[in-house]
Amino acid sequence: MITVSPDALLTPTDVRGLTATLGLRPTKSLGQNFVVDPNTVRRIVRAAGVSPDEVVLEVGPGLGSLTLALLPQVGRVTAIEIDPVLACALPATVAARLPDRGDRLAVVHADALTVTAADFGTPTALVANLPYNVAVPVVLRLLDVVPSLTRGLVMVQAEVADRLTAPPGSRTYGAPSAKAAWWAQMRPAGRVSRSVFWPVPNVDSALVAFDRRAEPATSATRAEVFAVIDEAFGQRRKTLRSALSGWAGSASDAEAILRAAGVDPSARGEQLAIADFAAIASSGSAVRSGA
Repeated sequence: MITVSPDALLTPTDVRGLTATLGLRPTKSLGQNFVVDPNTVRRIVRAAGVSPDEVVLEVGPGLGSLTLALLPQVGRVTAIEIDPVLACALPATVAARLPDRGDRLAVVHADALTVTAADFGTPTALVANLPYNVAVPVVLRLLDVVPSLTRGLVMVQAEVADRLTAPPGSRTYGAPSAKAAWWAQMRPAGRVSRSVFWPVPNVDSALVAFDRRAEPATSATRAEVFAVIDEAFGQRRKTLRSALSGWAGSASDAEAILRAAGVDPSARGEQLAIADFAAIASSGSAVRSGA
C-alpha cells in the first residue's frame, strides 16, 4: 500500500484556512462537518480495504479530507458534491497537495439523491463521510441505481449506523434496516468521536461496512416489498394483522395474506427479515389476483 505523505492530508489548520479562503461557512442544511484528523481518514481507507485498481465513489467530499487519503490507494475517485463552491475547489486542492494524482479524480456537481449511474460510470466501492441528514436515503438510492457497487464503507451518525446494521428482533431494527438488507449485508465497523470534525457535531459517528448480495427471490417488485415494510413499521407496536390492514384492504385480508406467506399474523414488523417482507408482498399480489 502506498504511504500518504503527512503533508498531503488536511489538518485542523488546513481546514480552517481553506474555508476562510473560500469564504465558506459550514451549513447544517448540507450536513457540512469536515474531518480534521488525518488519522481518521487513514483509518477509513484501511477499513474500506480498497485496492489499487478500484474505482471508488465518494459522496460529500467537502474540502477533500477523505479524498486525499483515497487517491494514492485506488485507481480512481469519483466525488459527488452538491455545494458548487466545494465542487469547484476540490480539484485545485488535490492538484496542490497530490499533483501526481489529480488525473485520478472526477468531480460531479450534483445531488446524490438524484444522480444515476450514467452520471459517473461503474464504481466498485462506496467510501464516504455522508451528511447526517440524508445518509440513509443516499445509501439506499446508490445501492439501487449503481449496480456496479459491490461493497462500501460509510461514516454516518452513530444512531443511523445502529439502525442500518440492526438484525431482526433487535430494539433498533426498523424500516432502514430491512430496506438496506434488500441489497446488502450491513455490519458495524467501528465508532468515531465527534472531536475529529469541524464544526464539532453534537453526536458521535460510526462506520458501516456493506457487501452486496443477491436480492430476495420474490415475484413482487422492490417497490411492492418496500410498501409492505413502510406499513409494518408505520405502526410498529401493532401486530402485522392490524398494521397491514389498510394495505391489504382489511384485517381479515391481511391475515389471509400473512398466513399464505407463512408469517404469523400476531407477529410485529421488527421480528421479520427481508425475505419475510418479500414473501408477504408476493402473497398479497397472488391473493389480489385470485391466484
